[in-house]
Amino acid sequence: MTGFRPTLLALALCLATSAAVAGSNDAESIDKVNGSIQAVAGQSYGDLSTVNGSIEIDSGARTGDAETVNGHITVADHVQCGDLTTVNGGIHVDANGQVGGGIETVNGGIFVDRGGRVAKDITTVNGAIGLVATDLAGGIDTVNGDVTVGVDSHVHGGLRVEKPTSSWLPISIGKRTPPRIVIGPRAVVDGPLVFEREVRLYVHSSARIGKVTGATAIAFSGDRPPQD
Repeated sequence: MTGFRPTLLALALCLATSAAVAGSNDAESIDKVNGSIQAVAGQSYGDLSTVNGSIEIDSGARTGDAETVNGHITVADHVQCGDLTTVNGGIHVDANGQVGGGIETVNGGIFVDRGGRVAKDITTVNGAIGLVATDLAGGIDTVNGDVTVGVDSHVHGGLRVEKPTSSWLPISIGKRTPPRIVIGPRAVVDGPLVFEREVRLYVHSSARIGKVTGATAIAFSGDRPPQD
């Protein structure tokens, strides 16, 4: 697992300059600068990209990569897709979603529901990450977000919370609460759990995790971890 890739910050320029050409090369792809995109249920598409707009992938659709700058990405159940990337917006993958790449945001949460499979890393800067009964072949990397590796999830590539720099610090008033990291019932995190900043780490008694650096795990045994 690698750290946060700054290429996301160049996404707006990349999408804006390539939109006119990419669509002409692949009739099944959709490229826009302004406007949302909907991939219709059960249909197949190439890459989906927009700068100012959301992307909605309906149930059973198949797509290539889906990228936006200012917008959410919503993936319905039983979808097969490539990388999911946004700068300002959240990403939600419904039950049994098959993501053949990674999932990345800068300012937005990420959630993958039951039966989800993600082939690469899940990465965000300012946003929560939540997994339920999900198999993640890569790892998790965040800076300021809470992380819940929920019930029956398996993260193969470790978990890292990076030390924030001035450019990644969200605007806030008063004392900033440390990220809350929860490893839930029967969850597994292979590889190291590395914390470069203060966090609150809760690990269920039935979970299995790798070596922890930079934090002390607090064990819990109920359905939910204790409140901070």
